[in-house]
Amino acid sequence: MKQNRSFSAWWGSGEPWIWLYAGAVTLSIIMVAGLITLIMVRGLGHFWPSDVASFEYEDSDGSITTLAGEFVDAETIPRARLPGADPRVPATAEVVRRHLIKLGNRDYTGFDYRWALEAGIRQLSYPADIMAVERYEWGNLYAYLKAVDDGSGALDTTSAWATLQRHITEGRAIRGQIRHIEKDLIGAINHKMERLRLREKSLALAGGAAAVEPAGIPAQRAALQREYDVHAQRLTTLYEQLNKATFTAVLTDGREIAAPVAKIVRAYRPNTMGVTDKLLFYFEKLWEFVATDPREANTEGGIFPAIFGTVLMVMIMAVLVTPFGVIAAVYLREYARQGVVTRLIRIAVNNLAGVPSVVYGVFGLGFFIYFLGGAIDELFFAAALPTPTFGTPGILWASLTLAILTVPVVIVSTEEGLSRVPRALREGSLALGATKAETLWRTVLPMTAPAMMTGLILAVARAAGEVAPLMLVGVVKLAPSMPVDGNFPFLHLDRKFMHLGFHIYDVGFQSPNVEAARPLVYATALLLILIIICLNLAAIKIRNTLREKYRAAEQN
Repeated sequence: MKQNRSFSAWWGSGEPWIWLYAGAVTLSIIMVAGLITLIMVRGLGHFWPSDVASFEYEDSDGSITTLAGEFVDAETIPRARLPGADPRVPATAEVVRRHLIKLGNRDYTGFDYRWALEAGIRQLSYPADIMAVERYEWGNLYAYLKAVDDGSGALDTTSAWATLQRHITEGRAIRGQIRHIEKDLIGAINHKMERLRLREKSLALAGGAAAVEPAGIPAQRAALQREYDVHAQRLTTLYEQLNKATFTAVLTDGREIAAPVAKIVRAYRPNTMGVTDKLLFYFEKLWEFVATDPREANTEGGIFPAIFGTVLMVMIMAVLVTPFGVIAAVYLREYARQGVVTRLIRIAVNNLAGVPSVVYGVFGLGFFIYFLGGAIDELFFAAALPTPTFGTPGILWASLTLAILTVPVVIVSTEEGLSRVPRALREGSLALGATKAETLWRTVLPMTAPAMMTGLILAVARAAGEVAPLMLVGVVKLAPSMPVDGNFPFLHLDRKFMHLGFHIYDVGFQSPNVEAARPLVYATALLLILIIICLNLAAIKIRNTLREKYRAAEQN
């Protein structure tokens, strides 16, 4: 009896629920930490320069080929998964071990990854002179350098490695000049040409003449064309310099190949690199990943446009959703008559938070793009028609769609903050002669700021990870230009953009080279998590500062 009473008292005290909650929170933290650790290991490990092995491989038919590549992964599988009887595996073996090897040389062999049974690998070695060549196209090349030709026809074989590195460095500098001319200088000229064309068409539609322009549209176009010709001639010279040098290499199967040095991003010999060299290489690759444009169908290079597009979209969304959410919450709490209609509106707002996000994408496509964007084009951009300006998906419509998606969170958080403001403060302000609007603006809203920031934090966290609606209202696989550049009006809200969430989907499920794309999925996911954490930490810092400020003011 005593034991039963003591158990009943313990159970009735609520202590078991405390332990249950604590255990659930601990388990959640462990799961989140484990997930982030897995993403970090799989994503950040991709940039470490692995040693390149050379070996002979015996196929199931007995043929032997010489291969070279990086050992990427390994697994143990049941013998029954092999296609048939394999002489390389002992008959008594129940399981076999195989390795995933990155062979590279896709343009010469047709594939750059291959599973190889451990039983078929012979004479494994790590030659010091084998090189890994990272190319702008066709992935990595593993070969032995033979000679370098600087364009004069004389082959340099004695100091070929140093000569190759020098040409790669020079080529990188030339590519930087080409990029500046093509994207900045010629891009600005094309932008001005397009504005002249639209101006000329607008004058024609209005019944005017191009001659009324200050310098005349034909004269301005001729000046821009002369400027373009100068840059085009400079580009021709730079491309000739870039494509001048070539290198000759020998593949592991004995074939000799020749290719332009201009196709090389970098060349290195990982088997001779020390820890310091590998660390420098690792951070160089990591910086390239976050600061450069993608290439090779997004499976190589960097993701800077996706980072920029994600942050810019979230910032525009925050600017749009905050005033709408706050105004709606203030009206519902402070001005609306508390009756059946108001209760129904609150129920509708709460239900909006549970609507699937793709529905918002369809709404954004139909209302914002086709209806609102089409009307804007008719009114303000008639000269550009039939090519749409705002009647097509873009970052403005994506931000507005996500603002509509997250506005219920801001409304609910702001209403809760308004309800926590003491009634005595409102009455005291009114008693001192302030109007209701002044009381709201100077007393109530400042004290509600922490709650507003809480709603904004939740909105940012959700908006940054959404993908489904963005596929309908503005996100693309590869944006030709970013929404911000040096051309007036500098911020182009009509342009399409890249997004980290869509980049993860595209690389993970639409990539033609799954094995090469898999590590980038983890790395991009980690970067998206870090960006969301940074945005949330910034908002939390602002919220805590406001909370302490108005708490001190309330105490005084």
